[in-house]
Amino acid sequence: MSVFIDSMVAKAKQDRQTIVLPEGDDSRTLAAAEKVIAAGITDLIILGDGDAIAASGRHLDGARIVDIPTAPEKQRLADAFFELRKHKGVTPEAALEKMDDPIYFGTMMVKLGMADGQVCGACHATSDVLRAALQILKTAPGIKSVSSFFIEAVPDCEYGENGVFLFSDCGLEIQPDAEKLAQVAVNSGRSWKTLFDAEPRIAMLSHSTYQSTVANADRDKVIEATRIARELAPDLLIDGELQLDAAIVPSVGASKAPESPVAGRANVLIFPDLDAGNIGYKLVQRLAKAEAYGPITQGLAAPMNDLSRGASADDIMGVVAITCVQSQARKAVLRN
Repeated sequence: MSVFIDSMVAKAKQDRQTIVLPEGDDSRTLAAAEKVIAAGITDLIILGDGDAIAASGRHLDGARIVDIPTAPEKQRLADAFFELRKHKGVTPEAALEKMDDPIYFGTMMVKLGMADGQVCGACHATSDVLRAALQILKTAPGIKSVSSFFIEAVPDCEYGENGVFLFSDCGLEIQPDAEKLAQVAVNSGRSWKTLFDAEPRIAMLSHSTYQSTVANADRDKVIEATRIARELAPDLLIDGELQLDAAIVPSVGASKAPESPVAGRANVLIFPDLDAGNIGYKLVQRLAKAEAYGPITQGLAAPMNDLSRGASADDIMGVVAITCVQSQARKAVLRN
């Protein structure tokens, strides 16, 4: 495991949460569950065929295995889902049928407080995962939209936070307007604070630094998003528009934006659209041999994270630990 994931595991162990893994028919999920249990990271609920899971040979003592067709809570979850969605024409019969879908079943467990979070997507499309999350969990209070981020840990790198960065949004928001981009920036700063003990320094990235190019809609969107983000979160260090080198390289930042509280020191990078974000994180992952963790979802009322369908057991275990830390932070906010 990486230093970052080691830190997430250590934090998760401090206050054990309960996480649902709805893809109990996936061998990687069961391998990850075995690792999570062996490490004592969290309590697990695994959805799937009990006999098949037992036959897998995995050591899953302590996990609760839920076979959906015979689950005692299925009707309760269906009734609650009906109440949530009846305004959309969902009938009680349709609600009960929907609970046969493990993603929906697990999401309803989180909604009703039977679990603290869910990790899935190893064998489901992102659209399936997010549809359930948005229909059931919805956005957190004060949050208008859901976005995602990646944590990139770059080896032998003096930039960012000892080579660690948060990149957003690389997975959800395709062409955010200025208001949505500002919300992505603020949510990303809050996510950084949840995961790390360092202050977020948020750079709003562009092809321009401080209006160094002629006026154009792309540049001006980032300028406006920076203004809005500062109004939304005056407690966060946010600056833009900044070119990538001005954002992370101290000498370039000092030259191009000498008065900036962020330039040359950014650890949170906000990309202007999904093309830039997705290309950027994959370039760093492949060319710099960075460890990339995500996409991690932010802005939901409770933590539910989507996996890459190419995720390994170690990847799943890492996202489980991150989800636990997100749940801990959510509960701390609710207590206050």
